[in-house]
Amino acid sequence: MPPSSADLLRWYDRHRRILPWRAAPGRTADPYHVWLSEIMLQQTTVAAVIPYYHRFLDLFPTIGDLARAETDRVMAAWAGLGYYARARNLHACARVVAAAGGFPATLDGLLALPGVGAYTAAAIGAIAFGLPVVPVDGNVERVTARLFALTDPLPAGRRTLARHAATLNDSQPARARPSDFAQALFDLGAGICTPRNPACALCPWRGECAGLRQGIAAALPAKAPRAARPVRHGAHFRATDAAGQILLRRRPASGLLGGMLELPGTEWRAEPWAESEALAHAPLPGPWRQAGRVTHVFTHFTLHVDVYSARIGRFPNSAAQAGGLVFAARDLDGLALPSLMRKCLAATPPDRPTGAP
Repeated sequence: MPPSSADLLRWYDRHRRILPWRAAPGRTADPYHVWLSEIMLQQTTVAAVIPYYHRFLDLFPTIGDLARAETDRVMAAWAGLGYYARARNLHACARVVAAAGGFPATLDGLLALPGVGAYTAAAIGAIAFGLPVVPVDGNVERVTARLFALTDPLPAGRRTLARHAATLNDSQPARARPSDFAQALFDLGAGICTPRNPACALCPWRGECAGLRQGIAAALPAKAPRAARPVRHGAHFRATDAAGQILLRRRPASGLLGGMLELPGTEWRAEPWAESEALAHAPLPGPWRQAGRVTHVFTHFTLHVDVYSARIGRFPNSAAQAGGLVFAARDLDGLALPSLMRKCLAATPPDRPTGAP
């Protein structure tokens, strides 16, 4: 039997978090705000997302503003959140929704939008449209695993967890307040049923929690051992001319960091690059020197980048013909540069011209 949704909602009414995308009590949530926050929050913390969320709304106050924006402007606003395919899908989704005149109010309609999966559709549906569904994110998985003492390790146990989570709103109070109930589950996981040291004594569902009764709550959900993260290596080149301009290029539209700008460089591979081998991929002849090394952790691998720097008089026409793009250093903050490239730039202050004192 599921725990009391009335108990959870009473707790939520007293302890709900104040978040910029949340509607005030008794008000209906804006689907644009809910959707934007949910896309940003995927594998990112609330604290990290809040400044990006505010900046996005300053730049794109409505879904129509976002739909009409240039792609580079959207990517630049997203830079730092990672997972750049989400930004591309965000922009594509905005165009679809704006063309349709608004967000669909059904799960099927939401699932048909670019970049919207089962969890995001359920979250928008419950919070913005009052659909009686339970969105299952990491917080809800953890709450569910502990409530029902589900010990199958993740990720294999996710199907069982989802089946049990779907029963949590099988009562009239939850069905009457689906938006609040979904957000109450999120807040319970974020503030009480935390990954480490859960505050079980403060939990409104402590009496119904099988994991607490069995003394195993803090160990749930169990997780299968992670495979070691592979390591890759690359080299990138910062070329600066006498006017302080920097040579960049655009990555292919698809794939990792698709469509973003980067310093020219080698492919990323399993074997380290010898200096002579890396310099064969330099975008220009020049007095290249190794200026630093950057380590960046992606979801599925760790990347070590040797960064080379050179100062030249001016960029030849061949640089543009090879796909190079020249930007003034003062304009870099507004460009669609991923965090990795900003690390590379920070590791390589511009060189003085050869022979300079």
